[in-house]
Amino acid sequence: MAYEACELADLARANVPIGDHELNPDGTTRVPGAVLADAARVLAAAQRFLEAAAVFERVGGADWQLVGDVLDVSPHTARVRFAMSEAAFREELLSSEGPRSGGSAGEVTSLRAHMSREPLETALDLDDWVLRHKDGDSDLGTTPVSGGLVRSDAQSRTERPKSS
Repeated sequence: MAYEACELADLARANVPIGDHELNPDGTTRVPGAVLADAARVLAAAQRFLEAAAVFERVGGADWQLVGDVLDVSPHTARVRFAMSEAAFREELLSSEGPRSGGSAGEVTSLRAHMSREPLETALDLDDWVLRHKDGDSDLGTTPVSGGLVRSDAQSRTERPKSS
């Protein structure tokens, strides 16, 4: 979910500045449709973030009633909208084969599988991103993403202690 938020923020931030090369002297765009295409990419990223947030909540124990209530839709509508994404995420976690499809969709699946298998590595990368982009004086600490991860008992029992 944090990765999708990062992607959304990067896409949206890229559209804030307006370069001299983008506008005609009268203020109209030099590349018709470019702003709309950028907005469509931001909207798609926002939809992926919403989907990731719903899956995050479901994996964390939320029922469809809660998901529906938050989104102001029926539990059935929420289930129809997000159940396949949840099932795909859970399957990725259990699959040792990796992605089954090629191309960009396979690359996205592979990236998501890597992030779910290596959450600490992903979180450390996101720590760097957050700290590079922090706004204002809020004290986020040095681990704004990775600091929120909780090691499961099963994981800690199966890991070998690191030698000094």
